[in-house]
Amino acid sequence: MRIEDKMDIYLIGVGGQGIGLLSEALIRAADYAGLPVRGVDTHGLAQRGGTVTSHVRIGAQAHSALIKDGSADMVVALERYEALRGLNSHLTDGGTLVYYDAVWQPLDVRLGKNPPLDWQVIREECKRRSVRNLRVKSETLPDARMQNVVILAEIAKHTLISGVALEDYEHALRDLLDGQVLEKNLALFNSLL
Repeated sequence: MRIEDKMDIYLIGVGGQGIGLLSEALIRAADYAGLPVRGVDTHGLAQRGGTVTSHVRIGAQAHSALIKDGSADMVVALERYEALRGLNSHLTDGGTLVYYDAVWQPLDVRLGKNPPLDWQVIREECKRRSVRNLRVKSETLPDARMQNVVILAEIAKHTLISGVALEDYEHALRDLLDGQVLEKNLALFNSLL
């Protein structure tokens, strides 16, 4: 990515999944790569299990931190229902959806008022809109709190943010974590590349 280009990344998940850490890792990685970057998070919903979002804008043309509906180049989600929500609310046609296929069913589904969301619904919507769809799931994840690092590795592995190198992501993780938590997350990150 050239500094003068712009990339908008909308992150969405359920409170407590680590959207804040993931967005901060992306912001710091872009910064280490020498790219102008802006970001803003929503806070306060994590305790309630509600939707949490972050806006990350990279490039000199990103003049504000907020991303307009329907204009994100990439949506990153940590939950299936939130992936569909972000796809429908913020992703531009032809963009990229990266999501961790965890399911935290909304109340209306748990009460039987609506059917569960099958991941194939997301796949079909992506096909219809020419969206690149990267569905991620790890059956051997040692800790569910590491889903955000799995997604970070997926972004790095596919070079979804041009100009950001593997070392930039690793450096960002070293800024944000320490001790055994850092070592376990770095080992997981590198094992997935």
